[in-house]
Amino acid sequence: MDMRCLIVIPCLNEGKHIEPLLAKLGRALDELDARIVVADGGSTDRTRDIVREIAAADPRILLLDNPKRLQSAAINLAVETLGDDYDYLIRIDAHGDYPRDYCQILVQEADATGADSVVVAMRTMGFSAFQKATAVAQNSKLGNGGSKHREGAKGHWADHGHHALMRIAAFRAVGGYDEAFSHNEDAELDYRLRKASYRIWLTDKTAMTYYPRSSIPTLFRQYLGYGRGRARNILKHRSVPSVRQMLPLAVVPIFIGAFLAILNWIAVVPISLWAFACVAYGFWIALGEKNPYGPLAAISAMVMHFAWSMGFWMEVLSFRGRRVIS
Repeated sequence: MDMRCLIVIPCLNEGKHIEPLLAKLGRALDELDARIVVADGGSTDRTRDIVREIAAADPRILLLDNPKRLQSAAINLAVETLGDDYDYLIRIDAHGDYPRDYCQILVQEADATGADSVVVAMRTMGFSAFQKATAVAQNSKLGNGGSKHREGAKGHWADHGHHALMRIAAFRAVGGYDEAFSHNEDAELDYRLRKASYRIWLTDKTAMTYYPRSSIPTLFRQYLGYGRGRARNILKHRSVPSVRQMLPLAVVPIFIGAFLAILNWIAVVPISLWAFACVAYGFWIALGEKNPYGPLAAISAMVMHFAWSMGFWMEVLSFRGRRVIS
């Protein structure tokens, strides 16, 4: 039996990327009896005009307004509006790159494994020097802590991965994305899927390419959001962070503790060890892997660690404040 696919692209100001992305998905429209929904959060560049022009020539492409602006809200809205006519939801990030057979392979994997969700690895690459260094960091254990969907792995049943395909019945059964999450909404949904006994398959047959932030301030804000999202996830489900999450969340506390060096110099040792470990790993990448971006990757990793830790503790403290007020 043919399975129909609803391909959803949440976007905001992606005028440079949306046209070539839609062109790459053209084969999926023909081969999967699919429809593409571009859920736009109020773009002020040419994104909306470009999508309208393409949709005028191909009615299988639809522009949908996303007034809540969040990616989670965009996908929920698309499924609520059009999901009755489709079997699979495929999530596409407007700022990523994909093989031309990406959607087709996802469907093949879902059919072959019987998975309720098929997730993929992310291959990170950049163009500017800072982007390339950040990509090196995010592709290494220094930046990803050994996450399987960051490093890539043989196909296996997983707890979490970068969201790609999901059975709409499973998505609806657990209530879709929690729109209280601006970040980490995928991991939060995966937690509920597993709790409801749905199965997640991390495929090694395809992957998506991600382009990291191009400056320190934008990278910092991104990981600040990631840290807040992870903390919110843990607080909501009363779960325990993994070891790879516990290590970076210690960065802000040891940074604050370093100010006690005015009383005892030993207080500066933990933060110094962290900085030394990051820089040493960066030089190991430069020498061991012959990658000249290794030392700069250490700086990117330190920004990610610090921002993630700060976001995590900001969310924990604000949660405690809300509980005290209530």
